[in-house]
Amino acid sequence: MNRIILRIFAAGICFAIAHALECYKCDIGLGSLCITSKTTCAAGEQCYSGVGKAAGFLDVKKKGCLKAAMCNATEEVNVPGSSNTTIYTMTKTCCDTDLCNAAPGLPSTTALPLALATATAVLMVKVLV
Repeated sequence: MNRIILRIFAAGICFAIAHALECYKCDIGLGSLCITSKTTCAAGEQCYSGVGKAAGFLDVKKKGCLKAAMCNATEEVNVPGSSNTTIYTMTKTCCDTDLCNAAPGLPSTTALPLALATATAVLMVKVLV
């Protein structure tokens, strides 16, 4: 009975690890500077990269998790309290693999987490059998 419970628990952990989407997060970046950290998305969210222009010439960037329904859309960010004074317009593009919202040219490690989850699952099955 304990082995069955352990197998179910191990399968659940592997499923959760394999399906938790990890993305880069940057609250706001100007020009080529966007300081990132890693974050885990909630269910129904995807990684996104947002690129926009402020005052017609300054690049504005954002990264993080976004609900799938809000992906691939353009958003106007207005001055608080004013609906007609736009600070910048941003287009948010989504992707659905781990760390896929990296900056252009940076390598993405999408295969590594999947390989680790697979190796963990194989080891857990061998230990529990």
